[in-house]
Amino acid sequence: MSTQIKKAILPVAGMGTRFLPATKAQPKEMLPIVDKPVIQYLVEEAVASGIKEIIFVTGRGKRAIEDHFDYAYELEQILNNKGKNELLETIRKISDMAKFTYVRQKEPKGAGDAILSASHLIENEPVAILFGDDLVFNKKPALAQLIDIYEKYHDPVVALEKIPRKEIHKYGVIDGVKIAPRTFQINNLVEKPKPGTEPSDLGIVGKYIITPDVIEKLKKVKFKGELFLTDALLAVAKKKAVYGYQFEGTRYDCGSKIGFLKATIDHGLQHKETSAELKKYIKKLKI
Repeated sequence: MSTQIKKAILPVAGMGTRFLPATKAQPKEMLPIVDKPVIQYLVEEAVASGIKEIIFVTGRGKRAIEDHFDYAYELEQILNNKGKNELLETIRKISDMAKFTYVRQKEPKGAGDAILSASHLIENEPVAILFGDDLVFNKKPALAQLIDIYEKYHDPVVALEKIPRKEIHKYGVIDGVKIAPRTFQINNLVEKPKPGTEPSDLGIVGKYIITPDVIEKLKKVKFKGELFLTDALLAVAKKKAVYGYQFEGTRYDCGSKIGFLKATIDHGLQHKETSAELKKYIKKLKI
């Protein structure tokens, strides 16, 4: 088995119903945080972590994602004619960041099924998984932190975050043993536990490194409705080590309205074009 992580799968086939009506005619992953869509931040995280190939698992109505990462000849020509070279370079870099491949998830059967839809593009190698709801801002990308743990142990790794108890029932939750700073060996995984039954306050967020045996387990899991990645990870954890890493950085759940707004405000306060005016505006607010 190759141990170098070169590919990332980004499941983006969800309907984005929590953002209706904004997502009626556009993918939720294309909603902008200031001036870049959510999905671009994830691709940039993957590329900054050493990933060379991005595999999108899409569904109906997701064509805008393909267009965003493709060349836009007419737009580039207009920018060139107007002498907007800096903006032209910015636009062209989007398409040149990585090699992009697109596959369709035919039915909404969950994240595990989305990964299986792209499994034919994965050879006997580990692969990164990034979900479109979770943005993490940190000097060292969260995915790069997970890759460091994978390179140490060569076993699956999931991203962990301490979650308030009142919110933990919305997450996959681990039961594990701390073996190093921020690092846990996982004994059990519970997907969306009933309130009061959660084994810890460490929730799994949408960043993973999985190995070929996880994909093989996904193929064998019997399920009704949705196939969860955690089902396969738990099956693997019964036979070998699976690790969790409590990443460094600030996470935004951009699958929720409040998380999306927080990401927009915080990033707007750091953006060179909006920072000064946004700070002035916030100071004027009588809250």
